[in-house]
Amino acid sequence: MKKIMFLGASGEVTGSSFLLTTSDDNKYLIDMGLFQGPTEIEELNYTQLKFNPAELRGVFLTHGHLDHCGRLPLLVYGGYFGKIYMSAPTRSFVELILNDSAHLMASDLSHAPLYTMEEVEKVMEIIEVVDYDTEIKLDNIKVTFRDAGHILGSSSIEIFDKGDKRTIVFSGDLGNTPEDIVKPTTYIEKADIVVMETTYGDKLHPKEDVSKLIQDEINGIEQKGGVLLIPAFSIERTQELLHRIHHLKKEGKVKADTPVFMDSPMAIRATEIFKAFKQFYNDELQAHTTDPFDFEGLIVTPEAKDSKQIIQAHEPKVIIAGSGMMSGGRIIHHAANYLSSPSTRILFVGYQAEDTMGRDILEGAHHVTIAKKSVKVKAGVSEIKSLSSHADQDKLLAWLEHIQGAKKVFLVHGDTNQRSVFSKLIKGKEVILPENGREYPL
Repeated sequence: MKKIMFLGASGEVTGSSFLLTTSDDNKYLIDMGLFQGPTEIEELNYTQLKFNPAELRGVFLTHGHLDHCGRLPLLVYGGYFGKIYMSAPTRSFVELILNDSAHLMASDLSHAPLYTMEEVEKVMEIIEVVDYDTEIKLDNIKVTFRDAGHILGSSSIEIFDKGDKRTIVFSGDLGNTPEDIVKPTTYIEKADIVVMETTYGDKLHPKEDVSKLIQDEINGIEQKGGVLLIPAFSIERTQELLHRIHHLKKEGKVKADTPVFMDSPMAIRATEIFKAFKQFYNDELQAHTTDPFDFEGLIVTPEAKDSKQIIQAHEPKVIIAGSGMMSGGRIIHHAANYLSSPSTRILFVGYQAEDTMGRDILEGAHHVTIAKKSVKVKAGVSEIKSLSSHADQDKLLAWLEHIQGAKKVFLVHGDTNQRSVFSKLIKGKEVILPENGREYPL
């Protein structure tokens, strides 16, 4: 291997993309994610690519989150018609996410769309599905996908260069093993170079009984009346909530007839993808004799008219809706209806970024603005902090320390503090905090 260029997620947690040049001067791309966040970060999506997609020999995708796959259509737009390698569930998520992304871009008047449905269709045509732990031979390299345990189908990727007989590993996003749905993270046995995420490189997840916390919130509205709002991400988080509520109802810890509305078109479609790939479930989920994401009282509302009618349903009721940070989606409609009522509870189950409504409410805002109207926040607010699909500091370190022979480590997918703190824990290796747009020799 000769060099690697960092094209995103190097100083922030979005836009993952890495360009690897091997010993025979062939170029391979790992991930092609969308930049998300403040305006100055999102503007990076519209800058000229620092490589020629037509020169790529292969593209490898770690998983189907927008910050890892959201710019793939730019490759076909730029002349790439080789293969894009990924796991089977990842392919399904990519199709769902890219189509949704293209739809949103078409309605965004502030920019010409990055790509259209036509480019998304071309991406889907050149995807090649790969199995975990099965070697792919391509030019002068051998590539192996390992289960990263982050979301369904997520992968770490090993690339062996036959020219210099060295291996580089791209961690992808590593899971918070053991997780509720997916199998444990697969440890990598050996490598010379490691490119790894540090999303929680400076933190440990708190020890919480997640199911008990969810139970307490539902029991609270069952006893006193009211509405429980749960803003949730469509992929993995919503399905984990459904699975845990499934058990709570089955065990009689919450009432069987308490209605739970899954009010997110994307989450509804994502749940169908989860149901299609049972072989990727962990042992507990595979042992289910019934649908782990279904239960008495679950009401699915795919259409907007169905969503609007939720307000007519009797209380108590639970509403799970996107987006997870209350930055858009149907949760905004429900927030406008229910935040001003003291009988409402709102439960946050994921990270709330700065400058989002979710963060404002979590930090105690008394008013929020919805559709240019001020809405009082009288709802009770709770948070589950440990329901993360990312490994924390200890689990990141354990994953890295398991790899034998690693001499050089690049820390990505983290901000300055996360990477800096984690770098100080790594002993006996050269640690590099790469910068976006820079190329580093290997």
